[in-house]
Amino acid sequence: MNIEQKNEIATLGNGCFWCTEAVFEGVKGVSSVESGYSGGFVKNPSYREVCNGTTGHAEVVQIRFDPSVISYKEILEVFFGSHDPTTPNQQGADVGTQYRSVIFYHSPFQKAQAEEVIKELTTKSVFAKPIVTQIDEFTAFYKAEEYHQNYFAKNPNEAYCSYVIRPKVEKFRINYSDKLK
Repeated sequence: MNIEQKNEIATLGNGCFWCTEAVFEGVKGVSSVESGYSGGFVKNPSYREVCNGTTGHAEVVQIRFDPSVISYKEILEVFFGSHDPTTPNQQGADVGTQYRSVIFYHSPFQKAQAEEVIKELTTKSVFAKPIVTQIDEFTAFYKAEEYHQNYFAKNPNEAYCSYVIRPKVEKFRINYSDKLK
């Protein structure tokens, strides 16, 4: 069995994919993270089209991970811990359906896990407002243009990286130090 055969895939959207990718790149058990688009009706959309909000797509990351190192439930815990799942179609200054909080499940197991995690977070009142994260069946993933891949690593001094992404990554490193590579 090769490494790709034992890896699983998670497709998640929680705002700007640059932020999400930067967080998950540092997670133990994650072998790759690709930025892209999912959940819409336009095939092979461009970044400009998705940003215009006319494609139905969300900015997402597709994560390949080894479930013997990190479970899907733990992936979801990092997901919920790295954004505000209570704001519909918005993360910070990023507003529009392309920035919605969404889990695209790849199997009935993933769907059940997502529902269970949301129920647990709600029961524990982790968030002051109701969780609005959508749980949708995965249909297609369209990889974003190459300049979006590893954006934070390639552009650490760019203003958005300094003021938005870096604080999210630092918060993740503090709150999830046990999950760091």
